[in-house]
Parts: sequence; C-alpha cells; structure tokens
Amino acid sequence: MYAANIYFWKRYRVNYPFIFGFKEGTELGCKDVLLLSFGVAVFAIAGALANLAMEMDPKTQRFQQFTELVPQALLGLFIAMLFCPFNIIFRSNRFFFLRCMFHCICAPLYKVTLPDFFLADQLTSQVQGLRSLEFYICYYGWGHYKNRENTCKTNNLYNTLYFIIAAIPYWSRFLQCLRRLYEERDGMQGINALKYFSTIIAVTMRTAYDLKQGIGWKAIAFISSLIAAIFGTYWDLVIDWGLLQKNSKNRWLRDKLLVPHKSVYFVAMVLNVLLRFAWLQTVLKFFYLHKPTLSVLVASLEIFRRGMWSFFRLENEHLNNVGKYRAFKTVPLPFNYDEEEDQND
Repeated sequence: MYAANIYFWKRYRVNYPFIFGFKEGTELGCKDVLLLSFGVAVFAIAGALANLAMEMDPKTQRFQQFTELVPQALLGLFIAMLFCPFNIIFRSNRFFFLRCMFHCICAPLYKVTLPDFFLADQLTSQVQGLRSLEFYICYYGWGHYKNRENTCKTNNLYNTLYFIIAAIPYWSRFLQCLRRLYEERDGMQGINALKYFSTIIAVTMRTAYDLKQGIGWKAIAFISSLIAAIFGTYWDLVIDWGLLQKNSKNRWLRDKLLVPHKSVYFVAMVLNVLLRFAWLQTVLKFFYLHKPTLSVLVASLEIFRRGMWSFFRLENEHLNNVGKYRAFKTVPLPFNYDEEEDQND
C-alpha cells in the first residue's frame, strides 16, 4: 500500500518528500518499497516451507524444539536488519523510521511533527501485529515452544497485556494531540484527542468481549465501537481528507482536487465507511469464520483502509499547505527558479 501511495503521489505531484521531511535524494521510490516488501515475503514463505520440511523429513522430526525456532529466527533476522548500523539496506530510511518510532513511544515528550503522527496513525492499524509480537514473547520467552503448547491466554499477565498492547497506538496519538493542543492552542486537537480516547474505550471493550464473551460485554462493545467508528469516519472524510464541503465547486468534495476523476473520491469515501465498520463481524458475527481467519481478514482490510487513507490525507496536506504539523516555514516551488533570469526578464 505504501508503494502504491508513492506511485500515485508522484503521478499527481504530491510533494511527499518535503512533507515528510526526508533529506533530499534519500526518499524511497515505489520500486524500492516493493523490493523490501517482497523481500520480507520471500523470507517469510521460506521460513514457513523450512518449518514444514523439517516436520515432514523423518531425519529432523525428532528435533521438534528446533523446528519451532524457525519463526523466532526469522523475526530476529528482521529486527537485526532494522537496527543494522552499517550503510546497507537503506540505512538513512531505517534510522528515520526508528527516530519517528521513538518519538511515538515517548509521546508527549517531543514536539509533534507530521512524520511522527503519521506513523502513529499507521500503528493504530497494526494492533493485530502488535498482539502477535506479544504472543511471540509469551510463546518463546516462557518456553511454551518446547512442548508445543499455547497456554498464553490462561495467564492473567498475558491477558492484561492483551488489553494494554491494543490501546498503546491510540494512547500515543491521544498524547500527541494533547501536546499539540498545549503548544498550538488549537481546539481541534482537543476534539481529535477525544476521538482517540473513544477508540481506546471501544478497543478495550471489544477485547473484553473477545476474552469473556457474554451479552452484556457484547452490547457494551457494540455501542462503544459504533460511537468510535462514526466519530472516526467523520474525521477521516471531513478533517483528514477535507471532503464533504457544502459550498465547494466540486459538489460534496473540495475546491481543489489532484485526481481528475471525481468518482475516485466518492468510491474512496464509500470504501472507507464500509471498512471502518468491518469490526462488526467480530461482534455481531453475521457469518461463521474460524477465529484466526477472521482476525487476519479484519486486520488486512484495516491495512488496506489505512493505505487508502494515507493517500488522500497527504493529498489534502499538500493542497492546504498549512504547515502546522511540521517545522518548515517555506514551501519549495515545483520547478527551478533562476533569480538572475527573472531580473533580466
């Protein structure tokens, strides 16, 4: 999704390197991002095949403990690549990512810039991934892999962290909004903080329902999630994307549009609403799905929604050029300007 966004940002001349604050010439192109993503996919599939091969080979079947270490080794490899200090595998971009990640974790101690809150927004769509890391720590850290037993959810500490992990990305954004409210005296940041606080409540209630079940928890989870989803959908369309403006010359859109086909915006709005409410399946269960399958499906749909959101969010930022979220005070022109030639003219 990020590679697709880069492709379309370039196509419609969204100055994403400047908005994100990348050093000139260091930003990744869509092919670079695809290279990284496909590289990760190849390693992941290779790890899965290696695990299956060791399971099926009579010579290695007795080494079940080592077979279970393949996923851990794969995760360790990715972490080592991310923190690698050598000038390989796009070091400047990796360090830029780690710096923004550190600012998100330490919110509200650092001044909030666009890359920081943009990354934090991406993390709010990666709750399932963060919970998977928690499972890895439980499964390997507590030695369950030795007996191939998954008893994590019977542990009170694990269940407590299961709540906390889901709320951390939203809590980070909540604190970032409070920091900006204090510095900028912008009331909209206070409303934005309330939006993330309502989402924290909704996620917590859905997690409680997932662990405890029951009609009461189901009703609370549904009501809190419905409020958060409506709040978030309105904010996406009106504030982040700048659409649904009544007096716009482009009916129900905005005055300035980069994509020439207006239907794209209407389709995006409809998809955003539908994907925002994909969580309904986890609560109301319209049709039966295996629980892990449902988790993967909902998480994938949320990643797609966030990728689509990212394109229109940055397009709106580019068009507005407000400059409230970054430390730049001037905007570079999209062409070279020669002062001497201008004076001669």
